[in-house]
Amino acid sequence: MQGKDDTSRRTALECMLWAGAGVLWTVRGGVPRSSLLIGGAEAAEAHASGSSGGFGFIQISDSHIGFANRPNADTAGTLSEAIGLVREHRDQAALLLHTGDVSHLSRPAQFDTADQIVRGAGLETHYVPGEHDVLDQDGKPFFERFMPGARPGGWYSFDQHGVHFVGLNNVMDLRPGGLGRLGAEQIEWLEDDLRGRPASQPIVVFAHIPLWTVARDWGWGTEDAERALSYLRRFGSVTVLNGHIHQIMQKVEGNLAFHTAMSTAFPQPAPGTAPNPGPIRDLPAGRLRSLLGITSVREVRGRERLAVVDTPLGA
Repeated sequence: MQGKDDTSRRTALECMLWAGAGVLWTVRGGVPRSSLLIGGAEAAEAHASGSSGGFGFIQISDSHIGFANRPNADTAGTLSEAIGLVREHRDQAALLLHTGDVSHLSRPAQFDTADQIVRGAGLETHYVPGEHDVLDQDGKPFFERFMPGARPGGWYSFDQHGVHFVGLNNVMDLRPGGLGRLGAEQIEWLEDDLRGRPASQPIVVFAHIPLWTVARDWGWGTEDAERALSYLRRFGSVTVLNGHIHQIMQKVEGNLAFHTAMSTAFPQPAPGTAPNPGPIRDLPAGRLRSLLGITSVREVRGRERLAVVDTPLGA
């Protein structure tokens, strides 16, 4: 028998999945707060209100080029629509992050299509792999094309506008239903990468599978994430961006703010609302695009504020 708390939790998760609205996320003094926005116009207005003197970037995820089934037989088309939204925000963004599953089956033609479409954004783009990108030769074709400067294991970092970005790989040797894994070598590299950096420097970590456990039974989490996160806790502002679950979810642990992105291809069910993960194939007519979209992130200098706005492709 389902208890009242379980029912409330399920209802909340369903609302997060089906809202189809923008989410504004702000951090002041290390305390994040979020509020739903009515739609794309309001999200854009809120985003623009902090546009002076700051640094912004955009996240897209889970393009699954090559998937051609319900509810979306044209993933190239919806990725193109998402890139159109990116272009609308280009004056407020310095770069683009793609958090994995660029392709559906790691085929060269799928990589070609995705690469051509994403280049249309006109932004410097950084990638991390999803499990669908490393099906061939342990990911070598993906790494060579999309991550030429990464370490052999598929992780790297860079600095831009005073923000330190860390791209992680937690999708290798992934078992069906199994949690993601970073591995000792990558975690030791992360410890070394962060050593000596001032605690005041904003950190943005991006990976494919969430670094917090959303649903263990579905493999929506990273089994050795806690050790990696322990090296991030001394920093005053840490944003962790992920894809994989194809829906917006947020979690805050002290100074760590986690945010998962919508897909540009298809939605998945919220935990507890279906027997297993996978594409939601039977959507009401016209509903698909409200469950797909992009994420815009902005740091506003002098205000200690980080704003995250999720914009769906359509209402």
